[in-house]
Amino acid sequence: IEFRSRGAGIVTIMTVSRQTIALAAVGSMGKFVCEELLSDDRFNVVVISRGVRRPPSSFCRGPQAVLFLLSHHLCYSPLLLTQGQRDPWFTSRDIPIHVSDYSSGSVLSVLEETKATALLSFLNLNDERYVTIHRAFLSACLASKTCKRLMPSEYCGDVERYPDRPRFYGTTREPFRKILKAEAGDVEWTCIENGWFMDYFLPKEQSYMKPVPDEFPINLDAWTARVRGTGDEPQSWTLAREVGKAIVALCATEKEWEPITYVCGQWGTYNEAIKTMESFYDRPIPKTYTSAQEIRDYVAANLDNEQVYAVQAVMCDEWSIDGATVVPKETTLRQREKYFADCHFSTLEEVLQKAKGVKGVVVVAAGAS
Repeated sequence: IEFRSRGAGIVTIMTVSRQTIALAAVGSMGKFVCEELLSDDRFNVVVISRGVRRPPSSFCRGPQAVLFLLSHHLCYSPLLLTQGQRDPWFTSRDIPIHVSDYSSGSVLSVLEETKATALLSFLNLNDERYVTIHRAFLSACLASKTCKRLMPSEYCGDVERYPDRPRFYGTTREPFRKILKAEAGDVEWTCIENGWFMDYFLPKEQSYMKPVPDEFPINLDAWTARVRGTGDEPQSWTLAREVGKAIVALCATEKEWEPITYVCGQWGTYNEAIKTMESFYDRPIPKTYTSAQEIRDYVAANLDNEQVYAVQAVMCDEWSIDGATVVPKETTLRQREKYFADCHFSTLEEVLQKAKGVKGVVVVAAGAS
């Protein structure tokens, strides 16, 4: 970017270079970050998307094609467009898409071609692939000449006190955190933790975040609440848009990143949140209750079924009743002053007011605070 100013007959030219930020596996949360980066003149955005391997032309039809696809279901190469590349959400914003198989060499080639300075992952996997692919991301950053910052996909709660909550994070995110601590070398990294996304209190058309009615206690479509435990367990919630703003602030800062970065819009309990919703909509919410003992018994009986979504949903219940969703207030406020002095983090009441009467994903305008 070139800025020109004229004074006393002298033209002053100042050139400011943009950072290129690479985003991998952009989904719901990643779209907010894309928008916030695009609204900031300091950044260029590139997206790394996983491609699908094309079978040989002779195998395009018949049983051989089925055999090929079955035997190559985990193989990828940049030969076919992914769904992300066809998605008008990306094309309408002129966001460059680089197809990758998510191997370290493939990702490195994108980082070097684009001269990216940071790699942000939004890869939401809850099995061993999470560690494998993130390890490849780290290897690519270690080998890169320019990309020396990495944000793995996290978005959890107090991971320092509860590193294994929810339990399927204990077998995916926590092992990679240990790898980062041991092997990151000259790569700076941080894990973003925000508690629950506040967007789940909103109608689905007002956020990119997809509803998770089996995990989140309040179901807006059914207008019901299933209270986990007593409902008085501490929680924290943060609007996804404002998590995105915080990520942009971290990309811009020259201050050293801390291994764990916490953000929060509001601390409270679900009983308090339900009362806020009832008051705002002037409508009572029918409630059912699942006791802490029922939750713990179910989890204990299903520890070998961690990859079943219904079990993961109850593990999220356990995460909630343990108080593991709540980010530590003292650390969060200290980091807010250190990194996010120009960011605003909304309360639930503020978000509901901002969303009132709004159509589409416009809860907070991109770039606003």
